[in-house]
Amino acid sequence: MENKNAKLPLNITVSAIVQNFVAKRKVGERKALELLYKSKLYSLLETPETALWHLSPLLLCDMLIEEIDTGKIIFPEEQ
Repeated sequence: MENKNAKLPLNITVSAIVQNFVAKRKVGERKALELLYKSKLYSLLETPETALWHLSPLLLCDMLIEEIDTGKIIFPEEQ
């Protein structure tokens, strides 16, 4: 049986990314969700092994904007 709580952090992260995207790009939530769900970033977020979920929603939003603008995802350097 699938653990419904396992997707809770992703749902919270998606909501925060969308809110940041809406504020930065001045688009509606529906359009922001559509862009996020169609992105490579989202498919990476869904993959636990990538551990992208530990990044801040603001950084993930910036990564989404970079992907939309350039077609590339730039991963932050670990410090």
